[in-house]
Amino acid sequence: QVQLVESGGGSAESGGSLTLSCVASGDTYRTYSLGWFRQAPGQEREGVAALDYDGSIRYADSAKGRFTISQDKAKKTLYLQMNSLKPEDTAMYYCAAVNSPYRMTTNQARGFVPPFWGPGTQVTVSS
Repeated sequence: QVQLVESGGGSAESGGSLTLSCVASGDTYRTYSLGWFRQAPGQEREGVAALDYDGSIRYADSAKGRFTISQDKAKKTLYLQMNSLKPEDTAMYYCAAVNSPYRMTTNQARGFVPPFWGPGTQVTVSS
């Protein structure tokens, strides 16, 4: 199994930027498809961005043009660069993983629940 731990959350003003990181440990010799999800109080979980084992990328409409998902394999770290933040981006952000050949890009928006999750990092954007 792989263990995931997020960091980088915090407070930002509307229009500001934050970069989230997710470090993997454990069974990292396997290949995984990875993704960022978020959930605000009282709202359903949303798949924000995904990066498959083959490099395919997917963004939710709410993230397109503002968020960038990337990976540093040497550091075993997944990133989410978030620019032009809006108050509606306020949520707990989670990274998640699923073993290849399963894809996060095609399944993230279909209610798919990956087997591996981090504990989350809070992002709060003020207007």
